[in-house]
Amino acid sequence: MTDVWFTAALWVGLALVATLLSIWLRVATALSEIVVGTVAQLIIGAVAGVAALGAHEPWIRFLSGTGAIVLTFLAGAELDPAVFRARWKEATVIGLVAFFAPFLGCAAVAYYVLDWEPRASWLAGVALSTTSVAVVYAVMLELGFNRTDFGKAVLAACFINDLGTVIALGLIFSPFTIRTGVFVGASIVVFAIIPFLTPWFFRRYGNRPSELEAKYLLLLLFGMGALAAWADSEAVLPAYVIGMVLAGTVGRDHVLVRRLRTLTFGLLTPFYFIRAGSFVSVPALLAAPMTFLILLAAKVVSKCVGVYPTTRAFRYEYRQAVYTTLLMSTGLTFGTISALFGLTHDIITQDQYSYLVAAVVASAVIPTLVANAFFIPYDLLTRRGGATTGQADPAGGRAIRSGARADGDAAPVES
Repeated sequence: MTDVWFTAALWVGLALVATLLSIWLRVATALSEIVVGTVAQLIIGAVAGVAALGAHEPWIRFLSGTGAIVLTFLAGAELDPAVFRARWKEATVIGLVAFFAPFLGCAAVAYYVLDWEPRASWLAGVALSTTSVAVVYAVMLELGFNRTDFGKAVLAACFINDLGTVIALGLIFSPFTIRTGVFVGASIVVFAIIPFLTPWFFRRYGNRPSELEAKYLLLLLFGMGALAAWADSEAVLPAYVIGMVLAGTVGRDHVLVRRLRTLTFGLLTPFYFIRAGSFVSVPALLAAPMTFLILLAAKVVSKCVGVYPTTRAFRYEYRQAVYTTLLMSTGLTFGTISALFGLTHDIITQDQYSYLVAAVVASAVIPTLVANAFFIPYDLLTRRGGATTGQADPAGGRAIRSGARADGDAAPVES
């Protein structure tokens, strides 16, 4: 057990370093964890060998997989049902376009320009089709857009976008067998029952020190994840849908969500993101930087080509349309989840994985910087009454940030 405890201390130490870097640099923690994992593998591998970090240890793989599943569930649970009902047409159309444009565009670029195999090209399309809910929400919260109809509609579109990514990941790379039919049938039954069973169960037996709610949710996630793996699908697919189905129950229980986030971000997701970063091959990126740049350009350009005219069709003003387009071009968690799925299932090579993760990480930073530097629609924050309620700073026009949402909601998951 000595080696286990030493390895655990090393990984938690790396997670702590990554968290401090995210605070100092004001970037998403998931982003800093991926970078720390890449650098750690590079340094530790050069000093003590590539196996010294222990990324392939079974217990690390379990914690990493659990982190991906619970994180995906929390992302689905962040959907606001009331906002979605009010702006469903706008959110659905923008979200679907934001998925299909990069999905088809990036797959075509990978196949025709980079000469990747068909399955690897489709995987690239899936990985680069995502939108980062965490990056978008962090921007909305900082500027005050999270309390405007504009911001809520953009967030709802992000969820539709990521739902398309998760479904595509599960369906494209899953063999359609009898097991697939069993999985789909069981999923339909579970998704139909839990919206009624869960609130009754929580009212009857919840609010106890034994944390029954967390155990119930983990049972659902592990059970459906096991069924998905048995059917050769991906465990994050049912987790995301379960989160969306329970958004009206779990998503509104801020105390429960906060406890789940403590478990997820304090222990589980550092293992996932550091492990994902450890698989990035720096020599491969240095040897062929154009591949990374082509993939990044394909993601951003295809998002812009699809999302910008769609937002204009819904009568977004110019700055609102450009700002929405750039934020929808970001990606992080689901992009790395898709890329790691492709690597572990031998759909892509480690070099291709490195290019994809580097493009995903860059897309979390560059579009956000451009959007906040040149295209913030401050007019939405200065309007009084009507649809917007954001508070503006009279001196500089920037939203006043108190450090928390006025309605008491906790910050969302990092995706």
